[in-house]
Amino acid sequence: MTTTLTHIALHVRDMDAMVAFYRDFCGLEMVHQRAHEETSVIWLAEPGRGEEFVYVLIGGGSGHEYREKDFSHFGFALESREAVDSIAAKAEAEGCLVWPARQEPAPIGYYCGVVDPDGNVAEFSYGQPLGPALTTGNQ
Repeated sequence: MTTTLTHIALHVRDMDAMVAFYRDFCGLEMVHQRAHEETSVIWLAEPGRGEEFVYVLIGGGSGHEYREKDFSHFGFALESREAVDSIAAKAEAEGCLVWPARQEPAPIGYYCGVVDPDGNVAEFSYGQPLGPALTTGNQ
């Protein structure tokens, strides 16, 4: 059997805030929107990848409470350490930085963590052996 991960679905408290976060921090764009029963559903994807993998946001959720030392997260690869630093600075200015930028041994690389409006963490990394901008080491 072969499987392919195609989406992650999240019930969210504030649809507008979540769409804005994933657009502004992660570069995701809306690729689908519809009403479903008594709520709205929005699909977000990386530009050009809406047929490969999407975040499905479903209105009416209760959110999550971010807890220190909880390393649950969604991972986003970036093209450089400077890009990680830029996200960390933006998140710090907006009060949502939870893991300051830091270097870890392979295969973790250089990363920071940002909490979204619903309490989920998005990790932004450089130097992991994952994603479209693979690197040859942890610089």
